[in-house]
Amino acid sequence: MAATGSSVRSRLRSGNARLWVYGGLAAALVLLGIIGPYVVSDPTLGQLDNRMLGIGSDGHLLGTDGLGRDTLDRLLAGARPSMTAALLPVIVAGLIGTVLGVTAGMSGRAVHSAIMRTLDVFYAFPAVLLAIAIASSLGAGTTSTVISLAIVLIPPVARIAETETLAIGGMDFMETARVSGASPISVAYRHVLPNVAPALLVYCTSLVGLALVFAGGMSFLGLGVAPPNPEWGQMINDQRQSLFSHPAAALIPAFLIFAASFIFNMLGDALSDALDIRRKGR
Repeated sequence: MAATGSSVRSRLRSGNARLWVYGGLAAALVLLGIIGPYVVSDPTLGQLDNRMLGIGSDGHLLGTDGLGRDTLDRLLAGARPSMTAALLPVIVAGLIGTVLGVTAGMSGRAVHSAIMRTLDVFYAFPAVLLAIAIASSLGAGTTSTVISLAIVLIPPVARIAETETLAIGGMDFMETARVSGASPISVAYRHVLPNVAPALLVYCTSLVGLALVFAGGMSFLGLGVAPPNPEWGQMINDQRQSLFSHPAAALIPAFLIFAASFIFNMLGDALSDALDIRRKGR
């Protein structure tokens, strides 16, 4: 029988050690995005006589950039736009994609085809290029990054939700719910969503890492936060000219993007093990 909401919660509570380790690290990144700007001085101000200081310099733990701005301060202040651009598109895409996928999976052939064939149009374009094109048309900024990434991520989330909904559509408890006269909304809320939630949770968690890389790349291209405000991808772009002479200022934010993406991908993998997604073959 398919998993219920209570069984999902119990599996998460009794999850393996990796789940708690990577869950804690992911929570720390989110917390860093919330409090980061409040624990630093103005990250846009620099001192030209402190340009290109190395790691461990007096008063600058991670050194400074080409304008004498403290690298650590800019990393902490840039955590908020970076994490916002990674988490918010996944949340939006998760909500909209779930509604579209469940609706398609529970509907007749006409509605199903209309929804899924419309979403298939987005698969004709590479995700990165489509996100860049949308962000370029909307203008630079965190808002355009969030919108463009959400649009790109909705189709794959909807595909997962539709596949999971179709997989349980013929099960006995679904037939019982329909025969009992329950409305489609009631069936979706009480029976479909609790059963598609595990796969969607795992997939959306992994998407955060992908969205973080996409957002960093878009900021590197000048489509993210406007300078001089810091953002991890933009910090790489700012220091690309001094990559060989002073690599730390560019490599540190690049490593942070990699590390954060790795953490969310491993969290998704740990969730998959805890919820037995692989064992179910979904």
